Amino acid sequence: MNMKKVLVAAVTLAAMLMASVAQADKVIKLGYTLPLTGSHAQYGELFRNSAKMQLEEFNKSGKLKGATVEIQFEDSKSDPKEAINIARKFVDDEQIVGVLGDFTSTVSMACGRVYAMEGMPQLSQTASHPDFTKVGKYQFRNITTQAFEGPFVAKWAKSLDFSKFAIIAIQNDWGISAAENFAEAIKGLGGEVTGIEYFNPGNRDFRSILTKVVREKPQAIYLCMMYEEGAMVLQQRHQLGIDVPVFGTSSLYSPKLLELAGDAANGMYLSTTFMPDSPEEHVVHFVTEYEKRYNSAPSMFAAQAYDAVGIMLDAVAKVGPEVTRDSLRDALAATKDYPGVTGSTTFDPETREPVKGLARMQVVNGAYKLVK
Repeated sequence: MNMKKVLVAAVTLAAMLMASVAQADKVIKLGYTLPLTGSHAQYGELFRNSAKMQLEEFNKSGKLKGATVEIQFEDSKSDPKEAINIARKFVDDEQIVGVLGDFTSTVSMACGRVYAMEGMPQLSQTASHPDFTKVGKYQFRNITTQAFEGPFVAKWAKSLDFSKFAIIAIQNDWGISAAENFAEAIKGLGGEVTGIEYFNPGNRDFRSILTKVVREKPQAIYLCMMYEEGAMVLQQRHQLGIDVPVFGTSSLYSPKLLELAGDAANGMYLSTTFMPDSPEEHVVHFVTEYEKRYNSAPSMFAAQAYDAVGIMLDAVAKVGPEVTRDSLRDALAATKDYPGVTGSTTFDPETREPVKGLARMQVVNGAYKLVK
């Protein structure tokens, strides 16, 4: 081989190596807006834990050849204004092709309007207000809405001969939606709502509300709130000697509720998307790995985040290293039978709503038990 051929070969090899390195070094970024400080910080921490776990597993899997994915976490403080500022920051970063979050429907919809306007796909793990996906064609969620959960619990309650309910709900977009959807469903089944009592976020004293609602002699009480408030309601109901049964939204499903409420939680009925005792291999893996890493059992919120990140990463892998915001949006819309720990998820390509089911649980002897 003459010197000219050697030189050409060397230059060609160097170019190939440089292209290979450039391809291997490509970074695809996702944004995640979530509450890491403030009154909802405990949920943000669960989301971040699950996201890191899912991301690490994905990057090791080799599903996306030629690139790695990073997640940029930003603290929304559960404040719509803060989330909007973060949304503008994310859309200005050309490397970010999709975002996850936020926690509450109110915050998710506020920042969602920015993402919808700028063409950034957004997937929330917990925004269950029916109007969230109506913000724009870039909005997705992997949790059922209150328009689905309310009727689901109402039918279950009616089958157990409970038809006269008092409702206690947190005063925000999600709480109002949860209360109204359940009320409409139970009335549609021939039942009655004796009253809806709303409380301000941060309230921990429910004795006056409980005293008021039981005066109307409901057969049961429906709770629309997070597990911290739910634990306080259950404790104070027990202290007041009120023996009216309690039903609740899936937001109450957490190991922490059992810790905080103790024996007062026994008997409560609720729906859930996550069953940690499932024998399915991928659920066992998630629960075992989460407990190993974080020294605590994963809640429904942790499971929802794990699946949300998994769905987003799966869509990225299907498009490949040249993924764009629009191609990622289309890949998300095409999600079918994603095998998550919260069940199989398929998105309706038009509404972007998840097609998935709920399970029924009851607290028995201090533990959540699946109701067949």
